[in-house]
Amino acid sequence: MTIATTLGGTFKLANTALTVKRMGYGAMKLTGPEVWGPPKDEDAAIALLREAVASGVNHIDTSDFYGPHVSNRLIKQALHPYPKDLMIVTKVGARRGPDKSWIPAHSKQEIIDAVHDNLRNLGLDVIDVVNLRVGPPMGPAEGSIAERLSALAELKNKGLIRHLGLSNVTPTQFTEGRKLTEIVCVQNLYNVAHRHDDAFIDDLAKKGVAYVPFFPLGGFTPLQAKELDAAAAEVKSSPMQVALAWLLHRSPNILLIPGTSSAEHLRENLKAAELQLPKKVIAELNAIAKAGAAATHSH
Repeated sequence: MTIATTLGGTFKLANTALTVKRMGYGAMKLTGPEVWGPPKDEDAAIALLREAVASGVNHIDTSDFYGPHVSNRLIKQALHPYPKDLMIVTKVGARRGPDKSWIPAHSKQEIIDAVHDNLRNLGLDVIDVVNLRVGPPMGPAEGSIAERLSALAELKNKGLIRHLGLSNVTPTQFTEGRKLTEIVCVQNLYNVAHRHDDAFIDDLAKKGVAYVPFFPLGGFTPLQAKELDAAAAEVKSSPMQVALAWLLHRSPNILLIPGTSSAEHLRENLKAAELQLPKKVIAELNAIAKAGAAATHSH
């Protein structure tokens, strides 16, 4: 089996014609520092995108507020006209201030404008999936999403969007959203150390809804890094590959979008899709979240 054919297997999004390989690519790191401005080497960024697709990746996650506009324009330059099986997923619900800040952009007009910005800068007539970014940066907060999501649902009905997803949401908000329109994916903070969404993931899996963790490699304390190092040594791999492989083992509806600006790291990430973790190693990694929770409560 080669990486190009498997990439962690595939997942079919419920009630859609979309089947994607579970190891995708996140385009946020294609931009300059602080997700602002162009990369140091645009040619290298374009080559990286082309290598990802040539290696079998058919799921790219992006947003027009990365840069802003930078990642989408690079994707268009590198890959347009797009391969038929390539699923491009973008998100709306935020904008960038001139001081590089992240500002909520939740009004109907802001959402409409954001979708049109994504369409234009990606060179598309219709976007496969648009995620509505709801909560603050590092975790969701309860509150109705009906007005914001309805604006996206209208654009979907007009044929500008094929499918809708949610980002940074609670289970309650997902339930509310699903009453308004079909939701095909949820994108939340989750990794081997931060597992608040465990029950949520299992519920989404039953419904055929994809779960896409962001920061899949982030947030490790020295204790947790030590445990990852031990697991990596046991399976003769890197800690980051183990962290990604653990996510693929965690649930069949998890789709990964690790981002990088390095071709070497891209190849390392893709190889993680082939990594088989023994039950003993999975049990050791599962204990990381408990250790992290105990450390949090002690402060």
